[in-house]
Amino acid sequence: MATVAELPPATAPTTSPARSAREVVPAALWDKQVGLLMRDYPYDSVMAARVLGQGYAYLLTAMRHRGEGLGLAPSALVDIGVHTVILDTVSYFELCDRFNDGRYLHHVPEVDFKNDGSVLRTADLIAADGWEVDLPLWADAATCGPCHPGNDSH
Repeated sequence: MATVAELPPATAPTTSPARSAREVVPAALWDKQVGLLMRDYPYDSVMAARVLGQGYAYLLTAMRHRGEGLGLAPSALVDIGVHTVILDTVSYFELCDRFNDGRYLHHVPEVDFKNDGSVLRTADLIAADGWEVDLPLWADAATCGPCHPGNDSH
């Protein structure tokens, strides 16, 4: 079974190239999850990889900032990538084990969407943490981010 690879050390996004989430996901797991996206959504492999990569970048950023109460929120498209990762529960548990100090990062969606700028602030934080941000996937930010802003959830 593929497990999550070691996270490379953080680099300053202004002085170093941005990191791709694909660097920390084993190839077999990446290919499987891209395939799941292609099965469940009208995506080709390029779009599926973009959505998945942003989902991982979001989750890894949320884990890094656990307990800070930042109210992070993905866009609707990025949330599809997040769901693909978290629904693959064995792999997601391994991701939490390695990058969230063994703590499970819960997903607690809210019913109402919000329009408070949290989605674009989240994309900015992901970039500041050194991850690639595929900005067009964050463009639907006006009415997104229905996740509970707790310290142990996203």
